[in-house]
Amino acid sequence: MSPAASFAAALAAASPAGSSAAGEGAGRAVLRAAGLGPKTLARVPADARQVLVVKGAGPDANRGTARLYTRTGAGDWVPGSARPTRNALRGWTDDHRSGDLRSPAGVYRIGDAGGLLPNPGTRLPYDRSDEFAEGGTGFAGESLDTAFDHVLAIDYNRVAGVSPLDRARPLGEERGGGIWVHVDHGGPTHGCVSLARADLVALLRELRPEWHPVIAMGDGERLAR
Repeated sequence: MSPAASFAAALAAASPAGSSAAGEGAGRAVLRAAGLGPKTLARVPADARQVLVVKGAGPDANRGTARLYTRTGAGDWVPGSARPTRNALRGWTDDHRSGDLRSPAGVYRIGDAGGLLPNPGTRLPYDRSDEFAEGGTGFAGESLDTAFDHVLAIDYNRVAGVSPLDRARPLGEERGGGIWVHVDHGGPTHGCVSLARADLVALLRELRPEWHPVIAMGDGERLAR
């Protein structure tokens, strides 16, 4: 049995007979063990069966770890493998503003994908477009040429259900936008979250639109609220 399956089984076994802990209760226990506090958990929709938890190393850190949690038909949440991440240069914020070089902490839908390269096998709507071409260099002098080969839109200040390229900003331009999970380019981002190419492709293949996936992201202190 895998460590993830063993963890879920142990939680179920420890639950009182006849209680709901083998289902939603046990699931919430797993997510609490992942570092999500009551306020964060309250923002996870009841119909979400996939939660990507991105935990930053600190409020001003630009590195962290991502782990996808998937709820089974029995109601148990099973954690996937840990994947290293990068985020914005200056860390995290609860009040993201355009150009602040911080990633917006919170819980957001993730249901639209796209990229410069063809669909790598995701079930999510995928917009393949040359408009994802990116040039220039990042904060560490690294090339950004392949950063948007594949992207996953984070529904911060955007309209859901359209291409990640859509420029609509419901909260206003001053609140920023274009916050994605994209291919890691070897340095911190302006506001996005990045994953190694293989990890992002694997994530895109794991996500299921009918399971209403969301991302819970921020430093540990913010997620634990």
